[in-house]
Amino acid sequence: MGNNKEIILVVEDEDIARENLEHILVKMGYEVISVDSGIKALNLLKTKDFDLVITDLKMKQVDGMLVLRKTKEIQPYTEVIMITGYATVDSSVQAMRDGAYYYIAKPFKIEEVRKVSKEALLKRRLRLENLKLKDTLQKFQQIPLLVGQSEAMTEVQKTIRQIAPSDINVLIMGESGTGKELVARAIHNLSPRSGNRFIAFNCGSFTEELMANELFGHEKDAFTGATKTKAGLFKVADGGTIFLDEIGDMPLTMQVKLLRVIQEKEILPVGGENPVPVDVRFIAATHRDLKEDVENGHFRQDLFYRLNVITIKPPPLTDRDGDIPLLAYHFLSQKCEAMNKDIQTIDRVSMELLCQYSWPGNVRELENVIERAVALANGPTICVNDLPEYINNLSVETYRRKSADIPTLEEQEKNYIRWVLERCEWNKTRAAKIMGIDRVSLWRKMKRFGIETEEANVEGY
Repeated sequence: MGNNKEIILVVEDEDIARENLEHILVKMGYEVISVDSGIKALNLLKTKDFDLVITDLKMKQVDGMLVLRKTKEIQPYTEVIMITGYATVDSSVQAMRDGAYYYIAKPFKIEEVRKVSKEALLKRRLRLENLKLKDTLQKFQQIPLLVGQSEAMTEVQKTIRQIAPSDINVLIMGESGTGKELVARAIHNLSPRSGNRFIAFNCGSFTEELMANELFGHEKDAFTGATKTKAGLFKVADGGTIFLDEIGDMPLTMQVKLLRVIQEKEILPVGGENPVPVDVRFIAATHRDLKEDVENGHFRQDLFYRLNVITIKPPPLTDRDGDIPLLAYHFLSQKCEAMNKDIQTIDRVSMELLCQYSWPGNVRELENVIERAVALANGPTICVNDLPEYINNLSVETYRRKSADIPTLEEQEKNYIRWVLERCEWNKTRAAKIMGIDRVSLWRKMKRFGIETEEANVEGY
């Protein structure tokens, strides 16, 4: 198969019928090997791989049904088409039960042979691609949360394996939706602390008072309503790992307290008098440029250096060449299990659209798209109609690479954000949900691209 042509085995004891089939299939561009008996076919199946077998049903000694069963036994992913001049309901049903792809009655029509052969070979290709992707996914069982084989993700996986056994602090920097928490969980799962708790805390979701209470806990009667002692997350994570997401949003006063925890390995609960020892590993994450925040006085330099012992930067999805099909099938498997649905494949056109689309919401947006597709799909395959309209439309408007005038990724992202906002009538909450990002991330992107200025002009007009 050095020429990459698909190979078809024709098994037919009638000379004219065999020659006609061979002529049709060769003109279609396939490599064809034809034999005049079932015995010869069985011998070939033991020594050579075929993509498709087209066999007559009625033949001496070894008939088509035996060729079908032996093909499925020896080469289970090879499709089989039955052809016969003695078609009956019973024989066709039995053939389909035994794994035949299709059943054609003689005298066969040229167009029917062409159509059915193409469809059978396409089914085989999709099935093999699906199996290949599933096999590739198995390679990531050591880091089961991080799916990807691109160069960028391979480097991230390599770094995780190197640093996981130690207790050094890690700073994860990347765009929203790139999987920063997944990186943190992978580090924890491969570390000696994996038997203890992994606690995730978002520093941008709480006021300073609530943050102190959540992280440090409080003593009974420390404030109004504190009817009993509460252990803070630092204590809950004792012996394990605490993941501080969006660390750049932590107030400066809380940064001072966090620095003391890292240095002294002890906490003082709200209303407490005696420090409590804690043993935790710190992993922090941010989408911000902390070096710039340090220079601007928004982030403490000493805390930055304490956290930034090792930096990991999970790449945006646009920089992960070849990972989209893997991730798509990974999420397909997850969502099918969650929804109790049996969807096996994503059709070629849909996968092409997914690979061409510029993902501003990164992996999180891809997960949302696959979840939606699984919910909408009615058959065993994800089709174009199961994808969001904005992906289909943008594949034509912007993201399909048809000319030399290719927009930059920034231009694509800006066009996409503006396009979604316009269709949501500038409702940022709805637009952010469609894109698979949070409202704050959308606001930052709009500010970076100057889109909020355009919005003001639209509203003023």
